[in-house]
Amino acid sequence: MPLTVLPDSEVRSLLFSLTHEDVISLQENLSEALHQYSTGTQETTGCCSTNQPQRIAIPADNNLTTLFMPASTSTSRGIKIATLATASEPNRHDSLQSLDSTLSTASTSNSQSTSSSLSTSTSTPPATPASQLSNLSIGHSTSTAASSQSTSPIGSLTLLTSTGTPYAFLAASELTAFRTALAATIMFRRRTSVHTIVVFGAGQQALWHIRLALLLRGPDIHHIHIVNRSFERARQLMTEIYTNHAWAHLRKANEKLDFSIIGAGYGEYNRILKERVRKADVIFCCTPSTTPLFPAEHLTSTEGRKKGRYLSAVGSYRHQMIELHPDILRQAVAPEHKHHHHKHAQKGGVVVVDSLSACMKEAGEVKQAGLTPEQLVEIGELVMVKKASQMEIAAGGEGEVGLKKWLMGGNVVYKSVGLGLMDICVGEDVVTLARERGYGKTVEGF
Repeated sequence: MPLTVLPDSEVRSLLFSLTHEDVISLQENLSEALHQYSTGTQETTGCCSTNQPQRIAIPADNNLTTLFMPASTSTSRGIKIATLATASEPNRHDSLQSLDSTLSTASTSNSQSTSSSLSTSTSTPPATPASQLSNLSIGHSTSTAASSQSTSPIGSLTLLTSTGTPYAFLAASELTAFRTALAATIMFRRRTSVHTIVVFGAGQQALWHIRLALLLRGPDIHHIHIVNRSFERARQLMTEIYTNHAWAHLRKANEKLDFSIIGAGYGEYNRILKERVRKADVIFCCTPSTTPLFPAEHLTSTEGRKKGRYLSAVGSYRHQMIELHPDILRQAVAPEHKHHHHKHAQKGGVVVVDSLSACMKEAGEVKQAGLTPEQLVEIGELVMVKKASQMEIAAGGEGEVGLKKWLMGGNVVYKSVGLGLMDICVGEDVVTLARERGYGKTVEGF
């Protein structure tokens, strides 16, 4: 059997070539795999949770951790081996900086040009028009381990047939970020309002959350606010978005689309962060943080609870790591009071997770909030309920009206620590597309 080999550059090129329809197809396949993970048995599917061993984490020097993640689907077996760096805490004494730059859109008729300058700023940052990147308020970090050392995983994914024959070997860095964002945007795709998005982080995870959000709901998104403490990482991400021709069609899909950046070093950081979080329809947390990224009160107060939001926390993957304050999760599962004097967005009474067993063991937010298994629901189970609801509606019934209302417009918290199953499922599809479209190298008769 031929062995397909895909280095990270080829994986990235392939993933950047994906269309809206491609992403929907990959996402539907992943949803089905997660559904089988939550509901299947060894007799019915290779995706069932029984066939997914717990991953092994081996600590190393320099804040590094190597993860071994074996998994299986009905058609493949595989293992991902990835080494990740745990970020240190932010330097809260960052100098005050603003980024003034104009980035012209790359096209066949116009050449790319980038001009930028740094200047001290103490004023509130103005809005950023879609046609240029200007006056973005951001803290310029001093050199730290976290800002100089990437937290993206380095490693590989090996895929084998169900009979054990190796058929693919892929670099894991780009694939991991993509599959995590692909899972995190399953519920995002169905949200009623995605007008304003806040993204914590500026690495590969943040990039893929932004890109998939634009691919899936681009015309509906007007504001994307990036919160990050490293000036250089944020600058690189914005340069990528505004000068890489692969982003051009996504930028042009909505003339009202604008971006802004804010960092911890900015003088009015706390005020602006509160404003951004309160106005957000969607919050993507993509950092390996060990402390909450923003105060719980921004969302748990009476004012914060008026609006329904989709919160996704995917950056922390060990029990001592945390992105969302535990009080946010506690409020999400707290019983509704029948009599209150304020209008609050609907809650589901549960936190949505990728894997109940993995999150009970490894998710810092879940553990620190003291949640029980009964207060969690796997995203694969929601897929099952959604399918049943759609069938009922097709038959003339009302379906799960309350569930639909919550998932589309209520307060939904999604926590993921990552599953090897996601890598195998998405990896299978990536290899299929690579063979069809001429990506990677083939080793015959391996």
